[in-house]
Amino acid sequence: MQNQGQPSNMTPPGTQIPPNMMNTESKNHGGHELFDAHEIIAGIISMLDQYQMYDQHIQDPELKDILKRQSTFVTTMYNTIVGSFSTGHDPTVPTQQYKMTQTNTTTYGIKPGAPKKPNQSVQDLSDKGLSAYMLGQTKSLAMLLAMTALEMTNPVLRRVVADSVPNFIEMSYEIFLYQNKHGYYQVPQLNDQDMTLMLQSYTTVPQPNMPQ
Repeated sequence: MQNQGQPSNMTPPGTQIPPNMMNTESKNHGGHELFDAHEIIAGIISMLDQYQMYDQHIQDPELKDILKRQSTFVTTMYNTIVGSFSTGHDPTVPTQQYKMTQTNTTTYGIKPGAPKKPNQSVQDLSDKGLSAYMLGQTKSLAMLLAMTALEMTNPVLRRVVADSVPNFIEMSYEIFLYQNKHGYYQVPQLNDQDMTLMLQSYTTVPQPNMPQ
């Protein structure tokens, strides 16, 4: 007797699907790749959802602008990845290149400040913390996409995922520069003597001849 909670068109467990019933798209992906792609897409959705929550609490117009530009760009990226994943072919919208607006100036040194602690309520949310959450998400996605691109079998999806890694790196760098400029992300340095010793601890070797 058929289980009343089971749809009548569901394939029974253990039943093999004949090759002629498998669509072309399913033949273009390996099993491990499908799981990785689902993790990537779910991670991007999570980033976009959480950016919407952050937007309600951000006070600085500059940080809000970064959030909105990154959200718009990642939404396009999401559509590109989903397009190549679902078809196995070139997406309708090709991969884009993210352009940040921050300068490349970094402030070095550590200044004393109040010890950090967890927020006690939503009212304790600040641009310092919210920008840190944003940075954590873009860095995590950069690492996730780089790792999964190494094991993609479909050449189109592999290229789309790999091409998206530099964009998350650029977004992470943009948020870091914003944080550093406002004193949220401080960068320590070694003293001149130690830095010089570290910089001079390697030397080059003759370039080998390339095979003809």
